[in-house]
Amino acid sequence: MCGRYAAAKDPATLAAEFDAYDATEDLAPPADHNVAPTKDVVAVVQRHPRDDDGVADRSRTARSLRVMRWGLIPAWAKDRSIGARMINARSESAATSNAFKTSLAKRRCLLPADGWFEWKKEGGRKQPFFMTRPDGESLAMAGLWTVWRDPKDHDAPSVVSAAVLTTEALGQLADIHDRMPLLMTPEHWAAWLDPDAEDPGELLTSPPLDLVESLELRPVSNKVNNVRNNGPELVVREEPVAELDEQSLFDV
Repeated sequence: MCGRYAAAKDPATLAAEFDAYDATEDLAPPADHNVAPTKDVVAVVQRHPRDDDGVADRSRTARSLRVMRWGLIPAWAKDRSIGARMINARSESAATSNAFKTSLAKRRCLLPADGWFEWKKEGGRKQPFFMTRPDGESLAMAGLWTVWRDPKDHDAPSVVSAAVLTTEALGQLADIHDRMPLLMTPEHWAAWLDPDAEDPGELLTSPPLDLVESLELRPVSNKVNNVRNNGPELVVREEPVAELDEQSLFDV
């Protein structure tokens, strides 16, 4: 976890929800019900604004929506392909990871999601579930971001990329998978996004159990297994069909 999620809200809606201004311009990705690694996603960041000369105003910060590539490309990477394997960062070890420790200290973000997908092993198959809030509000997944510049092409545009922080699954989620995104509640957004706080400390602990228990764990169609499939039908509840065992075939 997390290998796939849904993010269908437009930037204006997200800006209001996260008390941020929209800086995505014309780069914002369209509604996506099957966000996969290496796709562009919307992230929430809080930074010191800069003037026309690039000088930061340390007296204030501004919260904004930015477009990033899902799959963090460390600054030291020789090429961007490593990002496909860096979609998640374990909260327990991010502070000591060469790939994530600088971002954890200096570049934290929130990745808004309508919900995320996970697959539960049931018999000989895997049943996809969509974890979401029943009230339709966004989930704020804690994330890390960085900027990568191609060492072999200095004229190439820089790439801003991000990873989702994960933690041990709690409560009902543990029945589906052993990991889950590190979810941030609104009262912790400001502290998590604070660009001057280099030690997130206790914010790396598991989210409140009541938040986890309030989530809807919705079985959905296995169409989500294919990254080429997209659309709101992927997050519609679809009860799994019970598989008949060998004995039951004789009992019909």
